[in-house]
Amino acid sequence: MSPRQRNHFESALEFVDPEIAALVASESLRQSQRLELIASENYVSAAQLEVSGSILGNTTVEGYPGARFHGPSPNADAIEQLAIARACALFNARFANVQPHSGTQANQAIFLALLRPGDTVLAMKLSAGGHFSHGEASNLSGQWFNAVHYGVRMPEGLIDYDDVERQAFQFKPKLIIAGATAYPRAIDFERFAAIARSVNAHLMVDIAHVAGLVAAGLFPHPFPHADIITSTTYKNFRGVRGGFILSNDLALAMRIDAAVCPGLQGTPLVQLMAAKAVSFHEALQPGYLRYSAQVLANARALGAALTKQGIVLVTGGTDTPFVVADLRPLAIDGAAATRRLDTLGIGANKILLPSDPEDFSQSTGLRLGVSAITTRGMGEAECGEVADIVAAALRTAGDPDAQANTVLTRRVAQLCARFPLYGGHLPP
Repeated sequence: MSPRQRNHFESALEFVDPEIAALVASESLRQSQRLELIASENYVSAAQLEVSGSILGNTTVEGYPGARFHGPSPNADAIEQLAIARACALFNARFANVQPHSGTQANQAIFLALLRPGDTVLAMKLSAGGHFSHGEASNLSGQWFNAVHYGVRMPEGLIDYDDVERQAFQFKPKLIIAGATAYPRAIDFERFAAIARSVNAHLMVDIAHVAGLVAAGLFPHPFPHADIITSTTYKNFRGVRGGFILSNDLALAMRIDAAVCPGLQGTPLVQLMAAKAVSFHEALQPGYLRYSAQVLANARALGAALTKQGIVLVTGGTDTPFVVADLRPLAIDGAAATRRLDTLGIGANKILLPSDPEDFSQSTGLRLGVSAITTRGMGEAECGEVADIVAAALRTAGDPDAQANTVLTRRVAQLCARFPLYGGHLPP
């Protein structure tokens, strides 16, 4: 083997690209020293890390198992079939597509499969907890389709199902979307399905933020009410970055497959499909139910502790892996709150509230998720401590005291040290 070949096949990242190697090392350290409360964040298993960076990254396929555009790919076919079978077993579905690169692309595939430009979609308003890929004007889904939005009933903050029904009869949508990114309560999928049937619309449910709880039977299951389920594999589910789609109707599944490839995507990422297969396998194990039950217990413990500290929660609590805090009584906005927490080593994200303009720069909500800290091993007691730190930080966001900052930062560091990532042996 020539020196050039050896360099290509054997040289480590630190020698090939020391700048990127240093950034990866820095990120590894940052994650270990940070209390991650961003609801979209979590930590994958060592097994998923291993396969997602494996030699499968060299494999190029297009199409589906047994019908690849580039010819036979027996190992890729077996991997994708395993991922499909495990997803179907986990979510009690007949058909699954595991190729989408993200939840947004999974949602776009449904739009492509079922709609034509200009068709009407009825989905949750962004400020009520919806997602931008559900028809917001800034997204392709809102630019190519006629999106109308339902909201929540105030002051309770709960979905106004009567409003959903009124709008369905008024606008006659071809697709109704349930599921949200910042709505902290259980959803009545049976009611949504009845509304969809009454106007001859398909019902799609996006479970990206509650997929783990759905798999564990701790959140209402969209089936048999929904026509389609879309989701991410990360967030609460605790898998690698990516999306998937579930359905129970063969004709519908074929339209979805065609929409994903060749409609939206070409080559799927085989290494990530393999990691998805591992994540589905992990979720089928008994320990996953314990993890999911702890996530829900932790979210409720965090919410109760924040309420005790005087922090107002949207809907007064949660049935999901996160809580949403109303910052208006504290006279701060979401951006100021996230900056304040970040200085202490705590991750959180601003969110729109129903009373906010449809403009994230004016958001007055704060979403705090517990999936990542639960994966680290934290329980209800630690969530009480986290709530104490967060509440103290938010109350002093306008005028932080240096000494108080030091105390809070130390408490964050101590919590992180008690629950190290990957057993303290951080991945490269």
